[in-house]
Order: sequence, then C-alpha cells, then structure tokens
Amino acid sequence: MKKQAVIFDMDGVICHTNPYHSEAFRVFFGKRGLSPTEEEFAQHMYGKSNKYIFSHFLGRDFMGEEFSALENEKEGLFREIYAPKVETIPGFLPFLDDLKTSGFRTGVATSAPAANLELIMGTLGFGPKMESILASEHVKKHKPDPEVYLTSARNMGMNPENCLVFEDSYSGVSAARNAGMQVIGVLSSHRKEELPPCNLYIKDFHEVNADIIADLLT
Repeated sequence: MKKQAVIFDMDGVICHTNPYHSEAFRVFFGKRGLSPTEEEFAQHMYGKSNKYIFSHFLGRDFMGEEFSALENEKEGLFREIYAPKVETIPGFLPFLDDLKTSGFRTGVATSAPAANLELIMGTLGFGPKMESILASEHVKKHKPDPEVYLTSARNMGMNPENCLVFEDSYSGVSAARNAGMQVIGVLSSHRKEELPPCNLYIKDFHEVNADIIADLLT
C-alpha cells in the first residue's frame, strides 16, 4: 500500500483525561477563589492550550516565568491525580498494533506539556511505536493552528493528504482540517454536533481498524 499515517491527539483521544484535568483545574482555580462550571470547562478548557485557559479564566495574559510557574503548578496537580489511574480509551493499544502491522506510520500530537505525555507513554508503553512525538513545547502556535499536525507530517516524511488524525475537540478537529488532513472525531468529551465536520465519528477504538483507515485515505 502507499505510505499512510495516523496521528493521535492525546487528551480525550488516547486517554480520557479531561475529568482529571477538570479536577486539577478546580483545585488550581479554587486556590484563587474561582469556581468554573463544567459547561465553562467544556467551552474553554477541553482541547485548549494552558495559555488560553489561564488568560480566559484569570482575565489577563501570562508570559515567561509567570506562565511557566502557573503551568507547572496546574500540570503537577494533574499528574499527581492521574498517575495512578492511567488507562486508554477502550481498544487504543490493539488498534495501534493493527496499524503498525498494516504498515502505517503513526504519531502523537498534543497541546499538553511533554511531562504529561511522558507520564502516559511511560505507563502505557506506546512511545517506541510512534515515528513522531510532539507536545506543547515543540510548536510555536497551538491548535486550531495546523502547525503541530504539519510538523508531524514532516517528521514522518508524509504529505498531509496521506495523513488521518484522531481528535476530540473543536480546536483540534479544526487544526487537522486546517492542515488538509482527514479527521475522525472521538466522542469522549463532545457530541458530534459540537465538532466541525469529520470524516467519521467513534466512541472508542473498537469501532475502527486499519482497513477502515486505509479506505478513508484512498
């Protein structure tokens, strides 16, 4: 078959981390006298960069060391909460094995910090199966900008039109579409009506296989 690639977002795609991010943010914002609702989190947290989240909820932009300190605090809370609970969205690891057996190149492209990605990859052990691994520190522009997906394609030696992305958020789906890639929406945090149009929608990875992906990229 021709060279094809699949790129996975992490939060809400490889793992259903959003409830644990919500828990970490509740602690983080609670220390500052704020109590965002789940609706506010769904609109302004899931799939967004920390820079956006902090500026939205705290009411101003944060740069440099001040931003780094806030991010380290919040993401440290997340890793402490999530470390004993890491697990994939059902079917991810067998699906990844199916892709590799079928000759696909694979990558992960997340807006999360590298330390979060390392926690999850280290626990689940899928890192060696990825030809491209990108976290928030590796790009200058965050989703919905397509930089992370275009960079992933270059890392794998692929043209964007031969890449398919799994995403769960509005900004993530938009980033993949802006990169000129096929997209499968993972309905872990949003209904399909809340996402830009995708080529396919799934609830978990039992619903797809390598043949389905190859057909979508034909």
